[in-house]
Amino acid sequence: MILIDNALKARETEGNPIRVGMLGSGFMGQGLTNQIVNSVPGISMSAIYGRQPERATGIYEYAGLGDVVETETQNDLDAAVAAGKPVVTSDPYLLTRSENIDVIMDVTGSVELGARIVLDAIDHQKPVVLMNAELDATIGPILSVFARKRDVILSATEGDEPGVQMNLFRWVTGIGLTPRAIVNVKGLQDRFRNPTTQAEWAERWGQNPAMVTSFADGSKISFEQTIVANATGFKVQSRGMSRGTEYRGSIMDIQELYDIEELRELGGMIDYTVGPDGIKVFILAEHPDPKQQHYLKLYKMGDGPLYPFWIPYHLPHFETHNAIARTVLFNDPVARPLAGPVVEVCAVAKRDLKAGETLDDYGMYMTYGEAVNVEEMSKGQYLPEGLVAGCKLRRDIPQDQVITYSDVELPQGRIADSLRAEQYRHFRGEHWLEDYLKGPDGPGSVVDIGTLTSV
Repeated sequence: MILIDNALKARETEGNPIRVGMLGSGFMGQGLTNQIVNSVPGISMSAIYGRQPERATGIYEYAGLGDVVETETQNDLDAAVAAGKPVVTSDPYLLTRSENIDVIMDVTGSVELGARIVLDAIDHQKPVVLMNAELDATIGPILSVFARKRDVILSATEGDEPGVQMNLFRWVTGIGLTPRAIVNVKGLQDRFRNPTTQAEWAERWGQNPAMVTSFADGSKISFEQTIVANATGFKVQSRGMSRGTEYRGSIMDIQELYDIEELRELGGMIDYTVGPDGIKVFILAEHPDPKQQHYLKLYKMGDGPLYPFWIPYHLPHFETHNAIARTVLFNDPVARPLAGPVVEVCAVAKRDLKAGETLDDYGMYMTYGEAVNVEEMSKGQYLPEGLVAGCKLRRDIPQDQVITYSDVELPQGRIADSLRAEQYRHFRGEHWLEDYLKGPDGPGSVVDIGTLTSV
């Protein structure tokens, strides 16, 4: 942050702002645009993709901008951006292929659409910042491989919980401690919530009921903690993490929830709790030096062996511009997978499901997501929560049972399925998913990744 503010002021003084092309025109896109337009020097929200261009236009108007150009041609978009005019389009590839766009910001929350557009951005050597935890958690590792091959940055965002946790992780590590648990804090956990139960809350805040449901039913926090796990190598204790252990005591005593030997054996744990109040994320870390332990006790950090470090808030769209600046100006990703998946998010039946039903998307009525270590995910051939939409059930599934690939017929032609198969082949040397996609139980066709990117 200390470097970023002056760097952005310099770009503003030079008349050379970072030009952002944003994918998505929902609640977060609205807040982010307003923040950049009215509070952040050195960055321009130059173009917005939305399936309904009028919604994207409304985002600019919300931020106080007029004279919005709506176009479906590359030349017109490029000319408008060069002239400093805000642009909206229903063609996302105009953003990824524009020479006048410096970075792509994905706030769609869609795995399939996000995968296609991010691949195209990478192919055109555009850095990408993801406020799309579902995409990142499902196929982020293989997308990062493509990005590295093209020498571009694919990064999570600041402000959202994964970014807040990764910043704290780097800070704690930087002062010489060893993080053992990275924990996200919720105020509510009920895996059976749905858009009907969350409709009133969503309407009050002008949000999408499905997105609000994904917060309440645990899916979103599973996606978020998976990003952190894959960026640190930390694992879950068991499927579902702690399932939201409730804790209302002092943050200074919260280490009592964890066994330090178990944390060491895992190599570090990602988790979440319900409470304590006033805390958004925390890290439990130990220090190997008894001399420094003495100082930590003096500084009222407790008796150890685990010391708590925490942040009481997260401010998603208020801090997103920091991720944009870090990516474009410093080649410093906020979070990206170290290598292959360490943790994934499996789909679990939210209610009794019947053969012949077609699954709806995450945050809806039929499934919720749980974080699980990749070894169990692969062995059980679990279906990812990020890929549930459109899958047709072959058999009845009772409530709270994990859904597997053998339980469903996949939609045809999804690039995300092919990317996940490539992710398993590339990192784990496993071909079962690739064979499934091509075999009689699969969708009958596999998208050739090479047709969408030259990587």
